Amino acid sequence: MASRLWLCFFFGLMITDALTRAQNTTDPAEVRVINAMFSQWGIPESSATEMGWNISGNPCTGAAVDSSDFGADTYNPGIKCDCNIPNSTTCHITQVKVVAMDAVGPIPEGLWTLTYLIDLNLAQNYLTGSLSPSIGNLSRMQYLSFGTNALSGQVPPELGQLTDLRSLSFGTNNFTGSLPSELGNLRRLEGLYIDSAGVGGEIPPSFANLRNLQIVGASDNGFTGRIPDFIGNWTQLQELIEGNSFEGSIPPSFSRLTSLQDLRIIGLSNGTLDFIRDLKSLSVLTLRNNGLSGSIPNDIGEYVDLVALDLSFNNLSGEIPRGLFTLSEMSFLFLGNNSLTGTLPNVKSRTLNNIDLSYNELSGTLPSWATDPNLQLHILVNNFTLNDSGLNCLQRDFPCGRGSPRYSNLGINCGGPQITSSSQIVHEQDNNPLGPATYYLTPEMRWGVSNVARRDIPSNSIDPTQRYFNNTIASSVNQFTDTTDSGLFQTARLSAGSLRYYGLALENGNYTVKLQFAEIVIENGPTWRSLGRRLFDIYIQGNQVFKDFDIKREAGGASFSPVTREVTVDVINNYLEIHLLWTGKGTCCVPDQGTFGPLISAISATPNFIPSVSNNLPSNNKNNNTGLIVGILVPIGAVSFLTLLALYILRQRRKRKDTSGKCDEEFLGIDHTRPYTFGYGDLRDATDDFSPANKLGEGGFGPVYKGTLEDGRVIAVKLLSVASHQGKSQFVAEIATISAVQHRNLVKLYGSCIDGEKRLLVYEYLENKSLDQALFGSSRLSLKWSTRFDICMGLARGLTYLHEESRIRIIHRDVKSSNVLLDSDLNPKISDFGLAKLYDDKKTHLSTRVAGTFGYLAPEYAMWGHLTEKADVFGFGVVALEIISGRPNSDSSLEDEKIYLLNWAWKLHEGNRELELVDEELSEFNETEVKRMTRVALLCTQTSPTQRPSMSRVVAMLSGDIEVTGVITRPEYLTYFEFDDSTTFKSATPTSTMN
Repeated sequence: MASRLWLCFFFGLMITDALTRAQNTTDPAEVRVINAMFSQWGIPESSATEMGWNISGNPCTGAAVDSSDFGADTYNPGIKCDCNIPNSTTCHITQVKVVAMDAVGPIPEGLWTLTYLIDLNLAQNYLTGSLSPSIGNLSRMQYLSFGTNALSGQVPPELGQLTDLRSLSFGTNNFTGSLPSELGNLRRLEGLYIDSAGVGGEIPPSFANLRNLQIVGASDNGFTGRIPDFIGNWTQLQELIEGNSFEGSIPPSFSRLTSLQDLRIIGLSNGTLDFIRDLKSLSVLTLRNNGLSGSIPNDIGEYVDLVALDLSFNNLSGEIPRGLFTLSEMSFLFLGNNSLTGTLPNVKSRTLNNIDLSYNELSGTLPSWATDPNLQLHILVNNFTLNDSGLNCLQRDFPCGRGSPRYSNLGINCGGPQITSSSQIVHEQDNNPLGPATYYLTPEMRWGVSNVARRDIPSNSIDPTQRYFNNTIASSVNQFTDTTDSGLFQTARLSAGSLRYYGLALENGNYTVKLQFAEIVIENGPTWRSLGRRLFDIYIQGNQVFKDFDIKREAGGASFSPVTREVTVDVINNYLEIHLLWTGKGTCCVPDQGTFGPLISAISATPNFIPSVSNNLPSNNKNNNTGLIVGILVPIGAVSFLTLLALYILRQRRKRKDTSGKCDEEFLGIDHTRPYTFGYGDLRDATDDFSPANKLGEGGFGPVYKGTLEDGRVIAVKLLSVASHQGKSQFVAEIATISAVQHRNLVKLYGSCIDGEKRLLVYEYLENKSLDQALFGSSRLSLKWSTRFDICMGLARGLTYLHEESRIRIIHRDVKSSNVLLDSDLNPKISDFGLAKLYDDKKTHLSTRVAGTFGYLAPEYAMWGHLTEKADVFGFGVVALEIISGRPNSDSSLEDEKIYLLNWAWKLHEGNRELELVDEELSEFNETEVKRMTRVALLCTQTSPTQRPSMSRVVAMLSGDIEVTGVITRPEYLTYFEFDDSTTFKSATPTSTMN
C-alpha cells in the first residue's frame, strides 16, 4: 500500500513539473516574431543574453520573468513576460524595449501579432517605412513609443482602437497629413508626445474627449487654424508645450487649466496675459514671440511657484511689477524685446540670477544688486545711465564710434581662436563662455556678442541617460575638404534662443556680409543621432534675410559640410547688427537633450567702397608722448642711454636664461591661446627666492608660494617638484587645458615658466585660501548658510562648464574641498587641473591610471580606473556634504557612527533626519535648501555612474529649477567596504549564519 502511495506521489510530482514547464514556455509564435525582428534589425543574440534573457529558445526566462526593472536604462534590449494569464498554458510577451540601438529598417509585420503587449518602446532608432494598420490589433497596449525614428506616411487611424493607452509617443518622425480623428477615442490617455512628428492641419474636434491628458508636447508641427478652445477642458493638464503655425491668440478657456505647472507657447500673432489670472500653480511660463500686448499683471508676484518666466519678443508695455524680482523661487526672468519702461527695483531675491531686460525702454541707474558676481544681467539697448563704458557702447543707438568710425571690415571666428582666412580676412577669436543672459565686448570695442537663452527642455520628458547639451560653443575635429578654410568650420557659436553679433565704429557705406555655417552637432548616416533638425531665422540690421534656415538642408542633407551665404547691407549709423533667432521650430533633443537654436561658424563684413579710415585698433600706450621724450633725450645722452640699455638687456638675458626658446618649443603643438611666459628670475624675485615665509601650502605636485610681481599683482606660483612624476608633456597639457577655459568659478592662469628642469605655473592669488580650511581648518571662517549654498552652486556651475560648456570637455579627476579656493568675496573657484585629462566627445569612458584622493573617489574609478565625468559628480557630492556639515569626509575623533560622513549622512537620510547633518555652528539655515542639497549629494554619490546626474542637472536641481529626480538607494560600497581613513579602504568580511 505504501509503495503505491509513493508511486502516486512521484507521478504527481512529474505531472506538476511538466505543467510548470509548459506554463513557463514562451508561445512559439511569439518566439519566432522576436527572433525575426532582432535578426532583421541586426541586434545580436548576445545583447539579450547580457541582459539576462534569450532571444532564441525560451525568451520568457531569467530577467524576462524575474523582478528586474523593465524601465531601468541598463535593461536594453529587454522583454517582460506574463506566465499567469488566465486560460493560457504558455507565457506571453507583454513588454518589449529596443531603445537607442540604431535598429535600421521597417517594423516587421509580425510585431502586430504580439497581442498581449502592454508596453512597446522602440524610441531612438532608425526605423523606416509606415506604421501598419495592423497596429490596431494591440488592444491591450498601454504605453507605446516610436519617438525619434524615420517613420513616414500617415498616422494610422487604427491607433484609435488602442483604447487602454496611457502614453503615446511618435514625435521626431517624418509623418505626413493630419492627426486622425480616431485618436479622440483614447480617453485614458495621460501623455501625448508628438513634437516634430511631421503632422499638420487642424486639431480634430474629437480631441475634446482627451480629458485625462496631463502632459502634451506638440511643438514643431504644421498645425493650422486657431488653438482649439476645448483644450481649456483638459483640466488635469500639467504640462503643455506648443510651437506651431497656429493663428490668433491663446483661448480665454486656458484660464481653467489651474493644474498647469509648465506652459510654453511660441509663435502666435496677438493676445494678452489676461488668461493666466488663475494659473497660480505655474512654475515655468514661456510665452515668447506671441505678439502679446498690454502690461504684465501687477499680481504676478503672487505666482509663488514661478521658477522661470519668459515673455520676450512681444509688445508688452508699462513698468515691470516689482514683485517679479522678489519671488523666492524665481531663477530665470526674460523680458527682452518689448516696450517696457521705468527703472529697476532696489531689491531682488537671491535666487534670481539670470535676467534679460534687453531691447526695452528702461532707464535710470543700476541698483546695487546689479554688481553681484553670480548674476547674469542682460540690459543691452536700453536708456540706462551707466558708468561702464562697455555697456554704454551697447545701449540704444550704439553710441561708441558713432560719428567717428575707425574700422572698415569685420571678421569673427565664432566659437574658436583667431584665424586668417584664405581671403586674408582676420577672423578674431570668439571663444568666451556665454551664459543664459550675457554679452561680451572686445577690449577695443570693435565688436560684441550677446546671448539670451534658456534650454528649457520639459523636465518630464528628459531622459536622464541622455547627455544634456548646454554648450554655447561646439567643436569638431573633422577636416572640411570642400573648402580652403577648414579651420573656420571646426568651431561654432550656439544659442538656444537669441544670438546677436555687433560690429561697432564701422565706416558708413555698403558692405557684403558673409555668414558661414556647418552643422557639427547633428550627425550623418542611418542613426537616430542624424534625425535632428535645426531651424532659426536670421536678421541683419533688423531685416529678416533668412526664415527657417536649416544648415543641414542647405548643405544638401549633410552635416559637416560648409554653407556660405552672402548679404549686401548698408551701414548708416556706424554699427552692424546680425541677429540669429530660434522661433520654436526644429527638434529639441537630437542627438542630445537641448540641441536646438542658432549655430554659426564665422562672420565677416567687407566694404564695397574705398575706405577712408585706418582700420587700425586703438592704441592704449603713450607712443606719442614717449616719442617726444625720446626725441629730446637721445641727442643729449646717447652714450648714457645705450649703456643703460645694454645693462638692461644683460639683466633680462640672465633672468630668462634657457627659458625663451624652451617655452616656445614646448608650446609649438598647442592650438589654444598661448598663456603668458614668465621668466624664472621674475618669479624668483616675486617670491623672495621662494622664501618659506611665502609658502602657501604643498600639494601632490609640489609647493605653492605667494608672490608679488613688479606691476603689483599678487600671484600664486606653483613650483612643480621633480619627484612629482609630472613630465614635460603633462605640464604642457595642463597649461593648454587651463588656457582654453575661462569661467568665473575656475582659477585663472596668468602664465607659466619652463627653466631647465624647473616648471612653474602662475595663478591668480585668492585671499581666503581653500574651502577645507574655511570649513574645518585651524583658522576656519564663519560661513553662514547662504554663503555655503552659493559656494556649492558656484562649484556646480564650474564643473558644468568643464564637462559640458567648455570648447574642450574636461574631467577634473580630483574634486575635493582643498581644490576649491575662495576669493575675497568668498566666490568659489576650482583649482589644480594637474590631474585633469581631456577626452574625446565620442568616448563614453576612459580607462586610465587612477589619480585622485580617496574619500572623494568614485568606486568605479578607484577600483577599475574607469573614468567619466560622473567621477567628478561623485566628488562633488562628497564636498556638498562637507559644506552642509562643516566637517571632513572622515574624522576619527568622532563617535563611531559619525566617523565617515557618507555613511552618517545615509543613516540620517534613512531616518528622515537630514537636518541633523547641518553644522552646529549654523544658528540659522534654510531647511528646504538643506534637504534639497542633501538629496542631490546622495544622488551624486550613487554606486552606479549612470544613476548620478550630470552637473547641469545638479545645477538645475540645486536651484530648484527642476525637482530632485532619480532613484536614491543606499550605495553598495557602504555595505561592502570599511574605510580606515580618508586615504585607504579595505574590503569588509561578510558574515553569515548557517542553520
